[in-house]
Amino acid sequence: MKNCILSLTEELQKIANEELGEVPSRIPEDLAALRLWLQHQPHLKYRDDDQFLLQFLRGCKYSMEKAKTKLDLFYSLKSKYPEMLNLCNVDDPKFREVCKLGTFLTLPNPVNGIGPRIVVGRYCYPTNKYAVEDIFQPACALHEILLAQDPFACICGIIYIVDFKEATASHFLQMTPNFCMKLVSFLEKSMPLRIKSVYYINTSGAAQQFFKILFPFFSQKLRERVHVMGADLSEMIKDLTVECLPKDYGGNLPSLENLTVEFNKNWDSCREFFKENANCGTDESLRPGKPLDIDGLFGVGGSFRQLIVD
Repeated sequence: MKNCILSLTEELQKIANEELGEVPSRIPEDLAALRLWLQHQPHLKYRDDDQFLLQFLRGCKYSMEKAKTKLDLFYSLKSKYPEMLNLCNVDDPKFREVCKLGTFLTLPNPVNGIGPRIVVGRYCYPTNKYAVEDIFQPACALHEILLAQDPFACICGIIYIVDFKEATASHFLQMTPNFCMKLVSFLEKSMPLRIKSVYYINTSGAAQQFFKILFPFFSQKLRERVHVMGADLSEMIKDLTVECLPKDYGGNLPSLENLTVEFNKNWDSCREFFKENANCGTDESLRPGKPLDIDGLFGVGGSFRQLIVD
């Protein structure tokens, strides 16, 4: 797998060239430069396959320094919060139980057939049985599947649909500022998949209060890409089209229940991929200079102080 890079269609390659600044003939040179830096970071234990490393370059529009920063933070967060961010065993009974709930899944059709991948999140779980970290473990692992397998997510980015239809007060109480910091740090700050837009749907008054906690952790760019709506989904249907949405949201795809069953088949095919996570992470005692203070990196308004590694 080390030397395997997902092939792109002519259309996707054009998007990569124009939007990400990719020069296909230069990819081996860019990967070699990134690997050389990694080899001089004694605190990092990392995946070395081409597809994985290439996505950090793509997600940073080929800024080598930004790619280094994201990679370092990616593994630092996984080591600090392994219960949520570092899935190693897809056969864990509790993990599979949570996956069957359908709280998170990707939809099969990218937008307009050549656009971002759509990820759906729902608050359809009993809070008296699961902690919020239990629920978001599959969500974070889902993004690693996209890194490994999905050229649409890798090149065109991700659109999130977050459905609050079944959310209760107890769900919102679980979403503490500390948890929101962990989640946004991983998905926006360290994950090399571009967030193109977020649709919060079926929102209530309680959800509006929750946004006051969540939004300060977003960057200004991400806040500008957020759409908040109630039960009227016409704006979202117009933007994403019926071909890309499940029938639950007025689209032509199968129901979320059926799509969940299909999506969960992915975990079996990725068993070895996630086992390798056990060998990856950071050892702060070996980091050149001072140990990394994760909590001190993030300030008010989602600001992010750059890692000194880079």
